[in-house]
Parts: sequence; C-alpha cells; structure tokens
Amino acid sequence: MTAPDTLTLLEWSATATMALSVWLAARRHIATWPIGIVGCLLYGALFMATQLYADATLQAFFIVTSAIGWWQWRRDAPAATAATAPPARAPLRWPHWVLLLAGGVIVTLAYGALLLHWTDAFAPFWDSAVLTTSVVAQVLLMQGRRETWLFWIVVNTLSVPLYLSRGLDVTAGLYALFWLNAWHGWWHWGRQAAVAAERPAAQPS
Repeated sequence: MTAPDTLTLLEWSATATMALSVWLAARRHIATWPIGIVGCLLYGALFMATQLYADATLQAFFIVTSAIGWWQWRRDAPAATAATAPPARAPLRWPHWVLLLAGGVIVTLAYGALLLHWTDAFAPFWDSAVLTTSVVAQVLLMQGRRETWLFWIVVNTLSVPLYLSRGLDVTAGLYALFWLNAWHGWWHWGRQAAVAAERPAAQPS
C-alpha cells in the first residue's frame, strides 16, 4: 500500500507535468513530447497504485506514440515550432463510425472482463472504457480528424468521476479542464475547416 502523502506528491507531480505538456503541445513546442513521456510515467505509477490498471496500460500507449511524435518533430526540426492549423480531413463516414463504435464496445467488454477476472482492478469496465476511447481519440488526433475531440470529450466525461471515486481530486480537476479544452478544440477545428473551405471560393478564377 502506498502512503497517502506519497500518492499526493505523485499525483501533483503527474498533474503539473502533464498540464505543462498539454500547454506546450498547444504552442507546438517540441518539448511537449519528452515532458509528456515523463508525465505518462508518473501517471502510470499513480494508476498502478490506485488499481486503475487499464489507465496504467494506457500510459504505455501514450509513451510509445509520444516517442514517435518526438522523433518525427526532431526529423522536421525547422517546422517543429511553427503554429499551423490541423490538416483538413473529410468527416468520418457512417461505416467508419460503425466500425469504431462496435470495435470500441467489443474491446471495452473484453479488456474489462480480463481485468475483472485476473486482477483486483477498481471498476474494470469503466476503466477499460477510458482506455479504449482514449486510444481511438489518439489515433484520430494523429490523423488530424476533427472527430478526435468528440472522443476526447467522452474520455474526459468518463475520467472525471472515475478519478474522483478513487480520491484523485487533483487529477479529476485536470481532466475537467481537458473536457473544456476538448469542446474548444471541436469548435476551433470546425472553424478552421470552414475558413479553409471558403478560401478557394474567395480566390479569382
């Protein structure tokens, strides 16, 4: 059992590190990646200590994708800090939605059942839903799709009460801010797409 004071210090450290990483990401600063990796390591330790094993597993996924992002940004170093709009992508078609939602439900139930029967995980299916939705959101984000923000809204909606139920009030507060940021991202990316769509029509033929 981890001492409460140690858990508190670990939670504050993870929260501050991840908040800094997200802020740097918004500014397209390459330091977002190594700092994000540190934040994931801290959150991984915190979630293991509080029996949120799916969330701990999720940090491993984020560490791998952050390492890939760090390498890509270093490869493209001259443009790594340039503020650019996300690439325009066509909205997901209904077959993609069906595939994502059906696959998400299947993975959530399967991984939740695994946690239920083989670990002492707290709220295994709830925790599994956070993991599955986060993976979908991260993949869509890497593709530059606006729908990523809908999935991040779901992730944060599930995460806040889950973390509150484990006494992780600071982490819950951070994810509440992420929830607001996801709504802003959905609006901002939609606005950028609308401006991009109007721009060719404004040019003389």
